[in-house]
Amino acid sequence: MFKLLVLYISLLTCSPGEELYARYGHTAIRVQDTEQGWDYVFNYGCFSFDTDHFYWKFVKGETYYQLGADPYDYFAYAYAQEGRTIYEQPLHLTDAQQQALLDALIVNYQPANRSYLYNFVFDNCATRPYYLIKHIVGDSLTSSYTGWEGCTYRDFIRHYTGKHSWEDFGINMIFGSRADQPMQGEARLFLPEELMYYIQHAQLVDGEPLVESASIAPFVITPVPWYKTWWVGLVLCIILWLTVSVVERKYKRSFYGLDLPFIVVYVILFAIVIFLTYFSIHPLVGWNWRLFLFPLLHLCLRLPSILSLKR
Repeated sequence: MFKLLVLYISLLTCSPGEELYARYGHTAIRVQDTEQGWDYVFNYGCFSFDTDHFYWKFVKGETYYQLGADPYDYFAYAYAQEGRTIYEQPLHLTDAQQQALLDALIVNYQPANRSYLYNFVFDNCATRPYYLIKHIVGDSLTSSYTGWEGCTYRDFIRHYTGKHSWEDFGINMIFGSRADQPMQGEARLFLPEELMYYIQHAQLVDGEPLVESASIAPFVITPVPWYKTWWVGLVLCIILWLTVSVVERKYKRSFYGLDLPFIVVYVILFAIVIFLTYFSIHPLVGWNWRLFLFPLLHLCLRLPSILSLKR
């Protein structure tokens, strides 16, 4: 196997970015050899939009990610350009454990092993480094950090998405009852910030801390301005539907055409949820009451006017 002289391995945690897929942060592993100037980051979060039928595969939950290896300077520069902070936690490992971890990364980086079937909750850029580290140090690895223990997947995820944002509303509509199950133990380590704190408070079998010394800080989650919340959109829709109904009753004319775009959106949304529920392998999607909020309000506000015009 590839051997380095003076080996240092650390866990990198990157703060959230602006894009939806970057809102949850990122995790990677840094490997250094100070004698030879070898400094690389192994990153399980690489994917390409140029993959054949990328969006179709993404919807089905059949997106393949890859393990990438880049010079640390290149990795750090890319995140600095986005204004994102990188927190580094040097791991307190023996020489043998460090070499074993490097060997495992090299094996995983082989072309035949590089790709894996990505799963946002159970197999992603955070879970892969965690289970790799755990495999090297042994199952006796423990942590005093409880964090979001017992909270639901839904609450955990929406914390990073931005409460009351349109993205939050969309995710909540397609998440089914499984997202309301409480997370226990390692189940919550799929998000980088949670893994960062878990590792910070982790101990090895001999009682030594897993992290030598590190300065970390909570992710800064930017609140969603009130005018960008889905509540504002709902209120505007209610005002529109009420206004149309009042005008229809006053002038004895129907404006059913204004309902058509909403109906088209409802049908498309229902079709997407049906497909995700029965034909995709996404773990948390399914039916829930939020899916019917807009259609039911729309129907309740428009039905009296429609019935009065038909008399």
